[in-house]
Amino acid sequence: MPGQSKKSTKKFEKNHLKDALGKRKEVAKIKQRHQVKTKKKARNAKDNAFESDGKVNVPEEQSRSKDQNKFNGMTEDQFFQEGFQLPELKKPKKAANVKLPSPSIGKRKRDSDARDLEDSASSSEGDHQMFTDQEVASEEDRVETHQEDLDALATKDPDFYKYLQENDAELLDFGGGDLAEVDQLSEDDKPKKKQKKSKKLQPESPEEEVQEEVVEESTGQTEVTTAMVSQWKTAMAEQHSLRAMRRVVLAFRTAAYVNADEDKELRYSISSPDVYHQLLVLALDHVPAVLNHHVPVKESTTGKVRVATDSKKYRTLTPLLKSHSSAVIHLLENLSDAPTLNKTLNALIPLLPYLLPFKKILKSLVTSVVGIWSDTSTADTTRITAFLVIRRLAVVSDTSIRTALLKTAYQGLVKGSRVTNPHTLPAINLMKNSAAELWGIDPDVGYTTGFVYIRQLAVHLRSSITQPTKDSYKQIYNWQYIHSLDFWSRVISSHCSPTSNRSLKASSDSPLHPLLYPLVQITLGALRLIPTPAYYPLRFQLTRSLLRISRATTTYIPLASSLLEVFQSAEMTKPPKPSTLKSLDFTTALRVPKPYLGTRAYQDGLGEQLVELVAEFFGIWAKHIAFPELMLPPVVHLKRWLKTVSSSTKSRMSNGLKTAPDKGKGNKNSRLTSSVTLLVQKLESNARWIEEKRRYVDFGPSNREGVEGFLRDTSIEDTPLGAFVEGLRRKSEEKEKMLQRAREAERRDRAKDREEEDGMDIDGVEADEFEDDVDKQ
Repeated sequence: MPGQSKKSTKKFEKNHLKDALGKRKEVAKIKQRHQVKTKKKARNAKDNAFESDGKVNVPEEQSRSKDQNKFNGMTEDQFFQEGFQLPELKKPKKAANVKLPSPSIGKRKRDSDARDLEDSASSSEGDHQMFTDQEVASEEDRVETHQEDLDALATKDPDFYKYLQENDAELLDFGGGDLAEVDQLSEDDKPKKKQKKSKKLQPESPEEEVQEEVVEESTGQTEVTTAMVSQWKTAMAEQHSLRAMRRVVLAFRTAAYVNADEDKELRYSISSPDVYHQLLVLALDHVPAVLNHHVPVKESTTGKVRVATDSKKYRTLTPLLKSHSSAVIHLLENLSDAPTLNKTLNALIPLLPYLLPFKKILKSLVTSVVGIWSDTSTADTTRITAFLVIRRLAVVSDTSIRTALLKTAYQGLVKGSRVTNPHTLPAINLMKNSAAELWGIDPDVGYTTGFVYIRQLAVHLRSSITQPTKDSYKQIYNWQYIHSLDFWSRVISSHCSPTSNRSLKASSDSPLHPLLYPLVQITLGALRLIPTPAYYPLRFQLTRSLLRISRATTTYIPLASSLLEVFQSAEMTKPPKPSTLKSLDFTTALRVPKPYLGTRAYQDGLGEQLVELVAEFFGIWAKHIAFPELMLPPVVHLKRWLKTVSSSTKSRMSNGLKTAPDKGKGNKNSRLTSSVTLLVQKLESNARWIEEKRRYVDFGPSNREGVEGFLRDTSIEDTPLGAFVEGLRRKSEEKEKMLQRAREAERRDRAKDREEEDGMDIDGVEADEFEDDVDKQ
């Protein structure tokens, strides 16, 4: 019927009309707000330009009538589409005892000091902005207008401007003004007293105001003095003053960027080294204490922390916190003194719970701290302190931060292990042991990150095998790859061992246990990639990593075959060449230099390493019930090798042959053959001891519990082979200590010779040659 609405129209009016009208109104308001802002900005710029020239003087009544007539002839559609400007009436001038209006914007307040601190942290924090771009732009326009009003006040009313300079100078210093909300919080913490209203501007209260003796420079900066630092310290220690903390943060920012090249507007300046030191100590010691007083950190028994991030105090202190954290991070990147580095790192630990919402600041912080921890040239105490910061952050953070932290730590470990020599090896081992602890804080996150990086190692190995080139093996046979495999072996042996983790009944209960099989397969593949005598040291490095896993998790890994292959090589069966080379250090070598191949020094070193590794491998199973069957094939192999290398001369002499023995038969190394003979004897002795013990068992091989419980209460050191292995370990440790002392003595001698050379007066050609030698070193 005509004049009657459709059913769909009625349904729309009932369900969606109200929301549609609301959305239209919101869109109209947004358009109106943009247009008002644009028109007001243009009008202010025009008025300021005209006022400065003194060319325009519009009567107030005429302006008001003009504004009131703006809506004449305007339809409703034009009203919403084009926007309108509300007429503003100028306030009459008041006497000098009236305060200047503070710049406030809408629902949120933020003065110039807060904005100053936000700018200092903008380089480190970008994911959590307090304001949108529109709000920040509006605020900047109001700040500029207010600053222009203050400049005009000095011309129009110089007496009142002079009065403000004498009684409230910080009000005029709008670029670095007070943090109004911080001051308000400081006043709220103190008991309120009734005060009479005064017509004059009141100065700051004695409790909050720090009486500063300032020296104004030509740049307008305030010189920090010892008296100022002492007063700040008293206010922060006794009253937990937020105002004093704000000033300390701004001054500390100056101290942190004292040698920075970039141009930064700093409120303070520091010229005295004593003041610089006192300010650093004050900021690092007392700023976390004041923060904890106003916004306490609550920690549970499990290590989880909670900070009231939704409170007014936390939101107000956010600019201070960002500025202070950014300054500390910048200071860390430029410090070289070990005690100062330790103090700065220790000061970061109580700040970590407050920084959790700021992901970009945490990213910069973790990068800086990991860089210190992974630098092998840094002192061990400093690196341990840096690790404590990393570990504390891993404990208190959530899964996303913890994942990023583990990835950054692993990347730092790989980067720091590029150069391996006798001087850097202890630092690399410290880094690997400490990093392995991080993967046990959250085993689930540790498994995820470990799987990614172990798979990456597998991809490199596969591409080297399936796509061989002249240099494809180099991406496997390098220190970074070897240290990575060794690191993951430490992770699994640390967190999958029932002996070290009482909460695990078996190694398979650990979330990290599924990483064991792929890691072992990758290590065995890398171990046999190039089976030449030149890379036997690398084979021994990887064998030790697998032995660590086998010992910790009681998992059998077939390593005897890879070790017995070395006995059949020409380096172990042929007579060595005479040489005067010193012993090769197998702990810091992956590839043997060519001069060592075929020499007595290399053959003796191979023999020591093989005896030690074979003994370590069988020592893990020294009390296992199947040890006699396990050791039988290797012992037969070793006896055949002993017969081959030592029976040539004896057999010919026993047969009455006076001819010389054939070249190539026998290695003529009695020291090597005697050590291998002793190893065979210990293996056979331990097998007889096990056979004697298992005569009295009343279960068969199918009884799994009985097999695993065999000699459970007996220590491995009480077995014949275990005692032999323990003796080899002590001998190896004593040898390593002797080498370390020799390296230290050599380092001292070199330093002494360098000092003597630096003190010599060298003239002419000798001076040029000396400079060339120093440049080469």
